[in-house]
Amino acid sequence: MDSFIEGLVNLDGYKNQIEHIEFLPSKREVQGRLDYSLPGPLRQYLDNRFIKLYRHQAEAVNRIRRGENVVIATPTASGKTLAFNLPVFEALMRDGEARALYVYPMKALENDQLNTLSIMEMETGIRVNPRIYDGDTSRNDRRTIRENSRIILTNPYGLHYYLPWNHLWRRFFSNLRFIIVDESHMYRGVFGSHVALLFRRINRICDHYGSSPQYILSSATIANPEEHSEKLVGKRFHVVSEDSSESGAKSFVFWNPPFSDDDLTRRSPHQETRMLMGYCVKQGFQTLCFAPSRKMAELIALWVKQDLSGYDPELAERVHSYRAGYLPEERRKIERGLKQREISGVVTTNALELGIDIGSLDCVIMSGYPGTVISTWQQAGRAGRLIDDSVVFLVAFNNPLDQYFMNHPKDFFRRSPENAVINLDNPYITTGHVMCASKELNLTDEDSEYFGAGYREAVEELLEQGLVRKNRKGYAYSGPGRPETKVKLNSISDRTITVYHGKKVLETMDITQAYREAHEGAVLLHRGEPYLVKQLDLERNVAHVEETDDGYYTDTLKTVEIYVDEKIAENSYGVDSGLGKVSVTEYYKEYRKMRYDEKVDQLPLDLPPLNFRTIGFWFTLPSAIESGIRYSGLDLAGGLHAIEHAMIAISPLHAMCDTRDLGGVSTELHKDTRRPSIFVYDGYKGGVGISEKLYSLLPEQLSTTLNLIQDCKCEAGCPSCIYSSKCGNNNEPLDKKAAVTILKELIEAINHVQN
Repeated sequence: MDSFIEGLVNLDGYKNQIEHIEFLPSKREVQGRLDYSLPGPLRQYLDNRFIKLYRHQAEAVNRIRRGENVVIATPTASGKTLAFNLPVFEALMRDGEARALYVYPMKALENDQLNTLSIMEMETGIRVNPRIYDGDTSRNDRRTIRENSRIILTNPYGLHYYLPWNHLWRRFFSNLRFIIVDESHMYRGVFGSHVALLFRRINRICDHYGSSPQYILSSATIANPEEHSEKLVGKRFHVVSEDSSESGAKSFVFWNPPFSDDDLTRRSPHQETRMLMGYCVKQGFQTLCFAPSRKMAELIALWVKQDLSGYDPELAERVHSYRAGYLPEERRKIERGLKQREISGVVTTNALELGIDIGSLDCVIMSGYPGTVISTWQQAGRAGRLIDDSVVFLVAFNNPLDQYFMNHPKDFFRRSPENAVINLDNPYITTGHVMCASKELNLTDEDSEYFGAGYREAVEELLEQGLVRKNRKGYAYSGPGRPETKVKLNSISDRTITVYHGKKVLETMDITQAYREAHEGAVLLHRGEPYLVKQLDLERNVAHVEETDDGYYTDTLKTVEIYVDEKIAENSYGVDSGLGKVSVTEYYKEYRKMRYDEKVDQLPLDLPPLNFRTIGFWFTLPSAIESGIRYSGLDLAGGLHAIEHAMIAISPLHAMCDTRDLGGVSTELHKDTRRPSIFVYDGYKGGVGISEKLYSLLPEQLSTTLNLIQDCKCEAGCPSCIYSSKCGNNNEPLDKKAAVTILKELIEAINHVQN
């Protein structure tokens, strides 16, 4: 590895990009013991593959055998799949009528797991007839699968549409023994909050048919696996989280593109990635590169192939791109090529982050911080998945999150994974799923057990709208059409914009996303391809686009008004703060045309304001801090504004979210607090739980925000710390020095109270 790094330093384009190298030593396996032996066919299956169970696998099997709901929260390649497949096959072997439902967030994972289950069935002789049941399943096959398959693989979107037809699934639901939820950490935010209510609908149907399935969840390492699992499915869980698998040594390189001439912008991270990947492939390292978009995955692969074609044409042909949208046979071919080491390099989106089996790789390059510590370790875990040494590169973008870790690499390696957030109290989500449940089975007063405190209010709302009516057995759906078509699992808004390219529907999106991405003049990326929005018709709820290749992208600028409707909690850490229901009005007045992070033009928008109620938190400045800032001649408004930007930018370090999930407001005097204040709010109607989690971590958030700002090498602020490309005030005013002073004094006040 020393010679490999030395070769990097001697590359023509090297300008001290290596910020840090962390050496992660190899780890030996620790084997475990089962409480009692597996049946002969399963013992033989393990023996044929020379498999000895790790300690965490044995613990999971033992607990599943005892009937416990288990979440296995261990890293990539630690053998989670085997840990739940063994007890499922054992139970299905002993009970010929028992069934299992496997739920995956992505279709690619369904196909990969089907292959694993089919091989396991063939080698053990335990007949389970695993089949996929989703939107691609032919009508001719569906009845046979429902009646005869003992393991059915599907996804939440499919389940959402099948539950109204639960009477056709009577035999399956009556004998349902296990529900396996793979990659459960993916269910967070809006999507996770919807899926949590979907699982409660499933629990209700299972109770109706007399079954009580055991839940087994498989998750990446997250900060709150027990809390998250219990919120997700509504059951108590035991966590298995100690990783006892083996792994080779790993060198983790933090790579920061050098500054351009202006000392504010850096060289393109994609060109740095291109250089690194070409070098790694030439060195004989089988390399997987994660790109931030489908288009960029295609471009980096093309660039690397071009660079290698003059060096070794055959090697160039062994570099490929991989993304969603490829035909299944194309994806399988690339997966096999990686596993059999016939392919030297692949550039992918996060499609290969999850548990698709592609074998052990020598090198992983991440073009940009993946957004969470969890995803970073998931992607890095693709390298050196067995006992071989490997290398991982994190290539930084010129944004606050990436630059925070470039300046604080040790913080990354010390940092616990983020909290996965789900909100069970969003009234809009609850009402939608109660409406869906009314079509599946009659609603009764007892159903508050499944849908929580918001259930009765949801029923009253549906009665008022004429969407349910009372009958002898309870409440039944009485609205038009199918209710499940009105509830989108990745959205809260009851207003959907349909995007057309000619007469073809490209996609649908909620109104807030349409304001950001489908306003007139916007460049909309769909499956990595750019489209220019020619019209957004808010009366008909449609947008019309045409193909474009102008090479720029667009960002909307917004200003915000926020008012406190109801306080939920108040606290004084030494700094007065609160959490509550807030009313938000967002004004989208302008948008920017951008090329390579530089503004090309700024144009007006004519859109009516968006109004919604959500959850937010706030904190105020004590009078002494305010007076000190004014007395020193610093810009109070600029300091608050800078903190607001940086705090939102750094929020994904504390809760699994995207900065686009949040909004913020800073003001020298707010009418509700009557003090200089900073507000942060969930950007979705009713909230999705992010603000609650951030509010509970406010002291930690202030500390990381301070570290981000004060350790940035710029003088007065830059895109790596306090600038925001979404700022409706054109990043004015901003005062970096005032922000650092305010944060230091806030933290000192908090420490004084806590100590």
